[in-house]
Amino acid sequence: MRKILPHATLLSLATLLAACNTSGGVYNDVPINSSAGSSTNIASLTAVIDSNPSDASAYSTRGIAYGQAGKLDQAVEDFNRAIQLNPQSYQTYANRALVYRRQGKNDLAVADYTRAINIKPDYDVAYVGRGNIYRQQGNYSAALADFNSVIARDSSDARAFYNRGLIYQAQNQDSLAIEDFATAIGLNPKAAAPYIARGISYLAVNDPDAAFSDLSMAVNLDRESSIAWANRGLALEMLGKPKDARRNYTRAMSLDNSNKIARDGLGRVGQG
Repeated sequence: MRKILPHATLLSLATLLAACNTSGGVYNDVPINSSAGSSTNIASLTAVIDSNPSDASAYSTRGIAYGQAGKLDQAVEDFNRAIQLNPQSYQTYANRALVYRRQGKNDLAVADYTRAINIKPDYDVAYVGRGNIYRQQGNYSAALADFNSVIARDSSDARAFYNRGLIYQAQNQDSLAIEDFATAIGLNPKAAAPYIARGISYLAVNDPDAAFSDLSMAVNLDRESSIAWANRGLALEMLGKPKDARRNYTRAMSLDNSNKIARDGLGRVGQG
């Protein structure tokens, strides 16, 4: 028998997803790769710069390596130099914006994404990056404008659909959200995030069967996602399977003992 959960529980789902932002693949647009900043790799890139100190692309390449390695100040310095040498490099502005986001300097990141767009008005990467900042700030109208711009160009950028879906989800437009998450999944079926997001929207429209299917795929793709396990437990609870729900809630708590959905769920189905 299907179970209708408290309205407050369902309303909390999108908030928890947005806060967690559990994702892999294309959804992780500020990756960290410490090996990229190894002394050997940096030395090699520095040698290229030393041999041609006016090569903007050389500074940009080393800046990317510093950024991936988490050496953010050095990355910004290299991007600054690259932009001095080539002020029309829209890619460098977008790369510096990623670093600014990592530093929590969202105003500077938005400014850089805007500069990139001004240089290349069809540069989808910059629209998605800027739109994601707007979305996280709650500026949904500006975010939608950026994502719609990308999608209108028949883009195959899964992130635009995924992030627009998150906006629809936050606005309780779950049918529209489900459509966008489905498109994102079609474009990149190996990322867990859109399965989690669509599963949450299916829970919100009281379709636990579909939610369970999506959230099962999510935990297969990302075994460490507390959000996926907790919401899978919620789907199982709604399907009248408290023992299975308990196992999923317990798994979620083992990954993140602050997971409210899992904690509240265990309070309903018991600790076992």
